[in-house]
Amino acid sequence: MSYETIIVEKDGPLTTITLNRPDRLNAMPPQMADEIGMVFYDLGDARAVLITGAGKGFCSGADLAARGEGSALQSKGGSHRALQNHYNPAINQVLRTPVPVVCAINGPAAGIGCSLALAGDFVIAGKSAYFLQAFVNIGLVPDGGSTWLLSRAVGRARATRMMMLGEKIGAQQAEDWGLIYKAVDDDALIGEARALAMQLANGPTLAYATMKKNIATALDGDIAQVLLAEAEGQRVAAASKDAAEGGMAFLQKRKPEFTGE
Repeated sequence: MSYETIIVEKDGPLTTITLNRPDRLNAMPPQMADEIGMVFYDLGDARAVLITGAGKGFCSGADLAARGEGSALQSKGGSHRALQNHYNPAINQVLRTPVPVVCAINGPAAGIGCSLALAGDFVIAGKSAYFLQAFVNIGLVPDGGSTWLLSRAVGRARATRMMMLGEKIGAQQAEDWGLIYKAVDDDALIGEARALAMQLANGPTLAYATMKKNIATALDGDIAQVLLAEAEGQRVAAASKDAAEGGMAFLQKRKPEFTGE
């Protein structure tokens, strides 16, 4: 399938998505959100996904001035329609995908770009990158799941700070807060992100999927729900070929070779 706003590359079990509007710092029109959603809707045999941006930015936010539904930010109901029909479904697809997602942040991650970044399981940022919720500066509110994602990642006080003061949070500060996995030198970003994504792509895929579901349950459920989810997940994982391989590799004192089955 061909795409106009993103580049999709497959390397064995790893699928890489590159947001490809570098002249706009990869500002995301509704079409880009749709294309991201389509990739995640049909990942095929991909066992991990890496998301990054072309040029000097990850994603500078939504671009509702581009052609498509809700083409003007100030049009009546335009942003609401765009969120409901394009941006929210894309973020939801990323959050719900059963395979690990690594986001490599190579510049600004603002607005919906911040939401997309934080929807990943691992976020690695170059040290010149930053995260921004600037909606307050134009009298709007964070969207695309940012309120949920930020509050759970850094707590109420820091989420409120980002949203109500509209401060840029640099990569190192984001790591210190626990907002992201790691901040690295800019020139090491893609190499480290790709190595991590490939490690995950060659890992126990079914176990990863169950871990992701259980983490989501832990964020919103009580301990009884988590205990039940863990037990059920362990039952499913224990019956997998990867679990058998992992046990055998442990006994034989060798590195396991997982196939994702």
